[in-house]
Amino acid sequence: MSERDDQQLTSISKARTLEEIADFWDTHSLDDYWDQTHDAEFTVKAQQRRRIILMPEVYTQVEAQARERGILPETLVNLWLVERLQEAGQTNPG
Repeated sequence: MSERDDQQLTSISKARTLEEIADFWDTHSLDDYWDQTHDAEFTVKAQQRRRIILMPEVYTQVEAQARERGILPETLVNLWLVERLQEAGQTNPG
């Protein structure tokens, strides 16, 4: 028996891989299978985030710089802060 044969089929799509599952749901509606679903409970452990308020004119400049780099303003600010903390001798800001 091959490794593929050992994989469990999903209950609704009968797919064996994430790609097959995606293909199935690209062409089907969950509304048509709602009676075959069941409740699920799970825990999400997300990192806690902190909010820092920027002056509007500073945010506008950060936003423009981020757009030029093709990243989110939040990402750019985090990169800059990590760099600054490293320069200040704090090698592990996280």
